[in-house]
Amino acid sequence: MLFATAKDALNWYQSEDRVINKSFLDSVPWKDVTLHEIDKKFLPVLLYMRDIETMTEVYFEELMKSPTGKDPVIREFMERWVTEEPVHGELLNRFMEEAGFNPDADWKAKGFALIPVSYTKRSKLNQLIAMPFGKRFAAVHMTWGAINEYSTLTGYRRLWELADHPVLTYLLKAIAREEARHSLFYWSVARIHLAESRFSQVLSRNIIDRFWTPVGQGIKTEADSNLVIRTLFAGEGGVDTMKKFVNDRVAQLPGFENLTRVTDRITQASMTV
Repeated sequence: MLFATAKDALNWYQSEDRVINKSFLDSVPWKDVTLHEIDKKFLPVLLYMRDIETMTEVYFEELMKSPTGKDPVIREFMERWVTEEPVHGELLNRFMEEAGFNPDADWKAKGFALIPVSYTKRSKLNQLIAMPFGKRFAAVHMTWGAINEYSTLTGYRRLWELADHPVLTYLLKAIAREEARHSLFYWSVARIHLAESRFSQVLSRNIIDRFWTPVGQGIKTEADSNLVIRTLFAGEGGVDTMKKFVNDRVAQLPGFENLTRVTDRITQASMTV
């Protein structure tokens, strides 16, 4: 699906009803969670995913302070996006509770409190760097967002395949349907902005090639990110999965031909102990 303008992409997104609505929430068979075992090795993955989904408001606030946040189409998308993502985190937390993992009752407050000072400082620096480029920096933000959304979507797919827990799969497939919509919006608007100028392509490609990190890294430690990547993508087919569903998809964007940044990072993390 290709959109001619960013407004077309927004209209499509807004026309789509939420997957995770009251009807879906009422249908979740929570009582069946304990009927099926789940390997404890997936607990750090669930915790990481829960926290990052919940902390999307941090990224939202950062983006709203940038020139990209002044774009009315992107702002309108983000205002809905920031209400959807935390619900994903709540569902993952409820699953862990039902599974007997007993997450900390104050997990939200503690999660925000543990965001490193270095992340906050880097965020302010990034805002200063973006300002001189004005609206052209939207191509960077949207491309980065597309990579992270496709990575998240692929991570969920990989988790339900490996964990093989029917209730978790039911939850993750619903979450993935919403993440797929987010991914398409980011990718579509990135494509439109990148096509506008060669400068936007060169700027975006240089920043992604030099500075892109897996979704959540910065708020979480690099060791946390590496553990999640190893759990989900180490071994046969792991890197190929990321290449197919993330790397190759982003490589279709103008100026991103022959992209290897994503798979290089996944390969490096997969071999890190």
